[in-house]
Amino acid sequence: MENPYEILNVKKGATKDEIRRAYKKLAKQYHPDQYDDNPLRDLAEERMREVNEAYDTLMKSASENNTHSSRSSSYSNQTSYNNQSSSTNNNYNQQNYQSQNVYENIKNDIYSGNLRSAEQKLNTVKTRDAEWNYLMGILFSKKGWNDSAKRYLSVACRMNPSHPEYRNALEQTNFSTTSYRQNYYGRKHRDNDMFDMCFKLWCADSLCECAGGDLIDCM
Repeated sequence: MENPYEILNVKKGATKDEIRRAYKKLAKQYHPDQYDDNPLRDLAEERMREVNEAYDTLMKSASENNTHSSRSSSYSNQTSYNNQSSSTNNNYNQQNYQSQNVYENIKNDIYSGNLRSAEQKLNTVKTRDAEWNYLMGILFSKKGWNDSAKRYLSVACRMNPSHPEYRNALEQTNFSTTSYRQNYYGRKHRDNDMFDMCFKLWCADSLCECAGGDLIDCM
């Protein structure tokens, strides 16, 4: 068979629509029904057979090209997506690594007593996640600010309730706060009782002196 593009008179890479239009034009020209009593009928049939073969060949080739193009586009999109996904994962992993590294430095500052440096580093961290709140709670606990420590540790536990270290720190802070308040108010109550007793003794001694006696010599 001759070159199918030359038979249908189309360019290489022609679309299916272009191939169909060329085929219809030639079929109308060479269809044997137009040559009933014409000596050119045999030649028209031969030509029509070539046109049909060329049409089938080019349509099949166009389908394969479209499939290949679609696969290439899909592969390109998938590759682009994978690259973007990989880039996103790499950025996330890098940020996560940097955050963990900063947190380790903050922990070292807190447990070495360098609370000012730890607080400065915590204030530079943009992502206020559970670990950030936990470390801020520990920092305030070291300062003795139990109410602030409890607030940050509670946030850390809400963000990551299954973390045992967060829960233990919050429980210890709650215990320390309760003990402090009990001791404070208990001591205050004892001081009041002592004041009341001294005041009553002073009043009794004054009454005795008015009556000519003396209950307590030193008063």
